[in-house]
Amino acid sequence: MRDLDDIDMEILELLADDARRAYSDIGDVVGRSGPAVSERVRKLEEAGVLRGFTVDVDRSQLRDGVQVLVDVTVASGRREAVRDAFRATEPVEHVFTTASGDVVVQASLPSSDAYRWVEDVLDPSDFEAVAVTLLADVEWTQSVGATDFAVSCAECGNTVTSEGTSATLGDDSYRFCCSSCERAFVDRYEDFSDAA
Repeated sequence: MRDLDDIDMEILELLADDARRAYSDIGDVVGRSGPAVSERVRKLEEAGVLRGFTVDVDRSQLRDGVQVLVDVTVASGRREAVRDAFRATEPVEHVFTTASGDVVVQASLPSSDAYRWVEDVLDPSDFEAVAVTLLADVEWTQSVGATDFAVSCAECGNTVTSEGTSATLGDDSYRFCCSSCERAFVDRYEDFSDAA
């Protein structure tokens, strides 16, 4: 995929603001036709820059709750278990992992006893410490401005540049940093397909 240009970035910004916006409306803003915008969005999806269009539900509008940030100091080797447990829990709206390995969640709890809630969600061996911050207000803004996108090679994980290649295998598209990575990936894919 070529590097993202200003039009791609503006399309991403507009979709981040309203993913249901018509391509013709986006085209009016970026100076392109609706079909041209549709084609750019398709290419962004194939490259893995766009992974889907989601609904951002403001849970505070659906039910009352106490908005909190819960910062969990995770026990050694338990980060994925903690993330999975929080992801599967109804009140959790966002799950973050800090550079130090802590897991931070934003949740709308039915009661103000966040510490008891954490004890109900996690196994005691999953964490070392918990800090809770009550939130007065929550505003979530998704933005792509000033962001450099780096697509990773499906084979080695390196960044794919404009010299990279791509292949469609089955229903999925894959990006590669070079033709040798593409060849290795496709060969392994075909070996697995033949064995199945």
